[in-house]
Amino acid sequence: MEYEQPVEIVHLLVSPLHRYDGRPADGPLRLPDGEPESRIEVELRAHLGIVGDRYFGRGAHTTAAVTVMAAESLDHVRSVLGVEHPLDPAAARRNILLRGADVDALRGEPFSLDAGWGPVLFQGHRPANPCGWMNVVLAEGAHKALRGRGGVRSEPLTDGRLRLGPALLRAGVPLARTESSVEKSHSAPSRLF
Repeated sequence: MEYEQPVEIVHLLVSPLHRYDGRPADGPLRLPDGEPESRIEVELRAHLGIVGDRYFGRGAHTTAAVTVMAAESLDHVRSVLGVEHPLDPAAARRNILLRGADVDALRGEPFSLDAGWGPVLFQGHRPANPCGWMNVVLAEGAHKALRGRGGVRSEPLTDGRLRLGPALLRAGVPLARTESSVEKSHSAPSRLF
């Protein structure tokens, strides 16, 4: 992997259930009592996903078991919609939120993420497109503001662990966030894999 980019893992999410089910007007499903969704550390298993997550080991979700998104996407929503309060990163429902890289460039690309325990290898697949729930849980207009910025659905290819804090992202494509790279990846047609 030719390119590497220091990043920060700013949020990790492990959810035992799909909370955005039904009509957005009814609100998200409540979590059962117990462990919180937001985590300090997560454990990944090759071709299965994140241990404890709703998509772990589900055959239909093998290539989409782990969603990765740039924290800058939530910053973009705040900026374009004029939202004054911080947005809840858990509301975006992405497993891994990174700051410091153009995550959307990872569609269809292999990449690794190393938070200090050795690299976890992933295969990036299709875009993690936002849904209408974003208007309810983030801010009115967030669904449209996140189009092309929702991150990437990926499959872990190796076992490993990730934790909040500094990490190193490696891939075969440039990862640095520049306005031209972000706009190009957000305006280009999505490749489906």
